[in-house]
Amino acid sequence: MNFRQLHQGPELLKIANVWDAGSAVLVQAQGVPALATTSAGLAWALGYADGNHLPIDEHAAALKRIARVARVPLSADSEAGYSDDPAAVADTVLRFVEAGVVGINLEDGADAPALLCRKIEAIKAATARAGVDLFINARCDVYLRNLAPGRAVDEVLLRARDYVAAGADGLFAAGVTAIIDIQALVAGQPLPLNVMARPALPGLDELQRLGVRRISAGSAIAEAAWGRAQRAAAGFLAHGAGDALFEGAAAYPEINGALNAAQG
Repeated sequence: MNFRQLHQGPELLKIANVWDAGSAVLVQAQGVPALATTSAGLAWALGYADGNHLPIDEHAAALKRIARVARVPLSADSEAGYSDDPAAVADTVLRFVEAGVVGINLEDGADAPALLCRKIEAIKAATARAGVDLFINARCDVYLRNLAPGRAVDEVLLRARDYVAAGADGLFAAGVTAIIDIQALVAGQPLPLNVMARPALPGLDELQRLGVRRISAGSAIAEAAWGRAQRAAAGFLAHGAGDALFEGAAAYPEINGALNAAQG
């Protein structure tokens, strides 16, 4: 099943976002049908802050390393495309396609929705010329940024209408958690709905019942890994080879064996 088909069910597509080749191997070993990156985790792994700071050359090189070990379709979190120029964004996305991705996330952030529409249109035109079927997941940040207090559903649906017309293939309502809002977003627009893991988000069975087609971990797994590493480092510096260093750790043979298997 290709990446586009995975958004049509029957199962909810669960994306445990990765940030480098090693995390891709780890997640892939769980039997996932697709991989997708977290821009935050990838930026942090390369020594940059999240938020459209990644140099395109480094981002493309990181995607190529992940694609080398990927055995399932790979999608890239492209943030806002690293430019306000739609043509430049399309060129960047083509570089990501060359690196091995078959889908992208592209966000509106705090920008005008019309700008994301122009970016989507430019990408669609460029990929059509290249003969590439790229899945564009339009990330709407209305909930994450609290851009429309008291009328978030209406604002997301207004934006979704424009993103559909521009050629988006999926709608990512990042930050939505309320069941009534999720129901309205599924019913009110035609694209497969993507939500993001949050503490208040309903469980997987409920999301599938509501008609959600994709759930992403976002940066949560990367944050968990960083938190574990911080605690391990602090424990080591305070106590040496104590329990804090080894508690919850994966065994060396397990990690190394998974990476060895990925070379085959």
